[in-house]
Amino acid sequence: MSGLKVLIVGASIAGPTAAYWFAKAGAKVTIIERFPNLRTNGQAVDIRTVGVTVMRKMPGLEDAVRAKRAPGEGISFVRADGRPYGVVKPTGNPDQQSLISEYEIFRGDLGQILFDMTKDNENIRYVFGEQVASMQQHGEGDGPITVEFLHGFPTSDYDLVVACDGATSRTRAIGLGCGVRDHIRPTYSLVAYFSLPRDILNGSQIGQAYSAVGGRTIAIGPDPSGGNRVVFMGAQPRNNETVMQPFREAIRRGDDATKQFLAQHCKDMAWKCEEALKGMMEADDFYAVEVVQVHTPSLYKGHFVMVGDAGYAPGPTGNGTTLAMTGAYVLAGEISKHNGDLAAGLRGYEERMRPIIKDLQKIPPLVPAILAPYTAWGLWLRNTIFAIICWTGITNFAQKHWGSAFAETDKYKLPEYEWV
Repeated sequence: MSGLKVLIVGASIAGPTAAYWFAKAGAKVTIIERFPNLRTNGQAVDIRTVGVTVMRKMPGLEDAVRAKRAPGEGISFVRADGRPYGVVKPTGNPDQQSLISEYEIFRGDLGQILFDMTKDNENIRYVFGEQVASMQQHGEGDGPITVEFLHGFPTSDYDLVVACDGATSRTRAIGLGCGVRDHIRPTYSLVAYFSLPRDILNGSQIGQAYSAVGGRTIAIGPDPSGGNRVVFMGAQPRNNETVMQPFREAIRRGDDATKQFLAQHCKDMAWKCEEALKGMMEADDFYAVEVVQVHTPSLYKGHFVMVGDAGYAPGPTGNGTTLAMTGAYVLAGEISKHNGDLAAGLRGYEERMRPIIKDLQKIPPLVPAILAPYTAWGLWLRNTIFAIICWTGITNFAQKHWGSAFAETDKYKLPEYEWV
């Protein structure tokens, strides 16, 4: 595909990974990002299963991820008064991961690593503070796409446009000719992230998580800066819009409105929640989003294609990073395999990714109820069962015998593509 001109929209994990593989195949890549600089906020993400396979195909990436692994020695689940009732720790073996991944890394750190791996490549150009304004595809879906930009970057023709800009992708809406929320399936859950400058865990290197009725959970973990990283999760019963509609409205109005919404929603939670919420109001790295899945009828249209959350956000399964890295590798690889024949390469991408997407988008039964029980009875039952599991050592047995299911796998038989 030497000389292929590719536009990638979004400089988060999927975008730089796709750029790496396209450049390796000889394509000329431009990455645009609507924010004025690289985003380095966000909580920890996991690289698992087929994502580990792709990571190990990128020289130096595994060592870089392990060097920046999120701090912490596990997660302790606590009651309202702070007393722990169960602890989960990593196995220490990257090929036998537990619920705590050996490749758990802050999203911003992974983004920075991927940016550093690609920013000096002569075939890759980054443009920050820019968005797609319009796209005009020529021919009968087999010609280049003329792209106009919102903030002055020159209009240009591209052989391929790749949307990597998240579950609410504006580029997907333009490329498919649909609404931003079309193809989005709600999971009736939300998540918010922010940092605290002061360590309210008093030096503990084990994160702590507390759940309250109403499907509300808060987790606080150590931060390399000496403070804490905080994540708040909220889950509603299926098809319950009681909280989701006001949350969506708050998101639309901006961070201040969203912080006020969460402060009101969580005001009666116990443990360290009051202190965390006070810190949230002053946090400058606050980020909140509705947790959704994306299901599109096709992963591409003409010479427009989607990778990662823009095309197949997995929701609460924890597989978003893995799917993004895998999709980026397969897309560039399939086009390279077909010697730059975009039609054949895009068909190959769709065929290779569909089984992986279907598998990794599956939400295991009872996951919402386990992560964030809604009723007092459900909360008591979850806590009691988990306490028994941890006390009896069943978790250690399960990690030993089934931990490999979270680690590298050849289940999907990713091809070894040939590059320039």
